[in-house]
This record gives sequence, structure tokens and C-alpha cells, in this order.
Amino acid sequence: MALTKALNKTLSLLPMIMVTLLIGCKVSYKLTGASIDYTKVKTISLETFQNRAAYQWGPMATILNEKISDTFIQQTKLQQVPRNGDLQLAGEITAYDQFNKSISADGYSAMVQLKMTVNVRFTNNTNHDEDFERTFSATRDFDATQSLESVQEELVTQMINEIVESIFNAALANW
Repeated sequence: MALTKALNKTLSLLPMIMVTLLIGCKVSYKLTGASIDYTKVKTISLETFQNRAAYQWGPMATILNEKISDTFIQQTKLQQVPRNGDLQLAGEITAYDQFNKSISADGYSAMVQLKMTVNVRFTNNTNHDEDFERTFSATRDFDATQSLESVQEELVTQMINEIVESIFNAALANW
């Protein structure tokens, strides 16, 4: 009987003990996929990406440049310098287009695809074997009953996020 009473008392305290442990402990992981030798690579230069696409949306280049800068600063310990960094990233938006993706039964467009393409030049001044020039693209679809103006900011932001993640992985994730 005494053993059962002691066991019940211990079990009733268990949730409080677990909550205390969970509050007191914090475990965090940041898996960026970056593979950087910080003994050799300390700085990065990010050239301003210009919008060279035939079709233009004003804020697009600014959103892209801010996302690139934020990503490389937040996910690495690299110091951003104006020029001559150990790593250098340059490029431009080369295409921004919309296409009819599907046609409805009445012959009108039912779905529109928005596509953005960015050309990137990456230079690793500590290991030129990792240098590249490559294009990165992303697409998003939207219902043709919506105007581009009503969905443009959200879709461009999504495409930029995808493109910047691909650029980051291509430049720094050497797995």
C-alpha cells in the first residue's frame, strides 16, 4: 500500500518535472547546408543585381537584392564588403514573363504561368574550381481570372525565395 501511494505521488509530479525540464532546456539546430572553410573565406561581395528583363516590375530587383543579402548574412558568418571579397556574387534578372498555361473549354486562358530567370556569376577567390556562371529560374501559376497586379508581389516574392535558396546552395553547399 505504501509503495502504491509513493508511486502515485511520483507519477503525479512527473508532468511538472517534464514541463520544468522543457522550459529550462533549449536545443536549436540551424541546417543551412553551407560548407565554408572560415579559416580561408571571411568576406563576401554582393554586386547589385539589375533588372535586364524586357518586361519589368519595379520592386523586383530591390526584393531580390535584399533577399540575397539577408540570406548570405543570416546563414553564414561572412562579412559583407563592397568589393574584392573572398566570395563574389554578381548577376542580373534576365527574364520575367507570363504565359498562358492552359485553355478553358470556352477557348480562353484558364491558368497563367509567371516565370522569372536570374543569371548569376559566382567567384570563389580562394578556390576558383568552385566558380560558376549559371541561370536560375522559378515559376508560379495563377488563375487567369485574377489580374497580375493582384498576385504579382506574392508570386514574385515566392519565386525570389526559391531562386535565392538555389543560388545559396549552388555557391556554398558543396556536398
